[in-house]
Amino acid sequence: MLKSYLEIGKIVGTHGIQGEMRVECWCDSPDFVAQFKTLYFNEGKEKLSVKARPHKNIALVKIKGIDSIEQADTLRGKVLYMKRSDAKLPKGVHFVQDLVGLEIRDFDTDEVYGKLTDVLKTGANDVYELKDKDGKAYYIPVIPDVVKEISPESGYVLITPMKGIFDDED
Repeated sequence: MLKSYLEIGKIVGTHGIQGEMRVECWCDSPDFVAQFKTLYFNEGKEKLSVKARPHKNIALVKIKGIDSIEQADTLRGKVLYMKRSDAKLPKGVHFVQDLVGLEIRDFDTDEVYGKLTDVLKTGANDVYELKDKDGKAYYIPVIPDVVKEISPESGYVLITPMKGIFDDED
């Protein structure tokens, strides 16, 4: 089951004296955070009206009702959430939080290789870190020749491994 509210970042400090906060982004970019007018605390239990803008590698967020540096400082360390339905992702793009924990299986044989444990950003393409049942890590390039199907709703990723990914390959 996919979560309705996803972590988007953490308040790491204040900015100025008017209650603006520095947010470490846990998403693609500060620009992604800046598109939201509503964010949440406590996994969606507390709704916040916000204004956000990118600033270098962070987002600056102003929460309605937080108007001083002292008020903002009390929120340091709190995690901000976004509502899944508020984000419009292009087809074939997934939230990393939805991918971690998925079972990675062979496209042709349905053999289970292990679980997806991390998504690494390399520039050219993402790389999935897979850990097998013994905890050994393997790295799967996220390219069309290898990753055939991604289904967070059903809990799996189907791959056709390249030579050299697994030890037992020629």
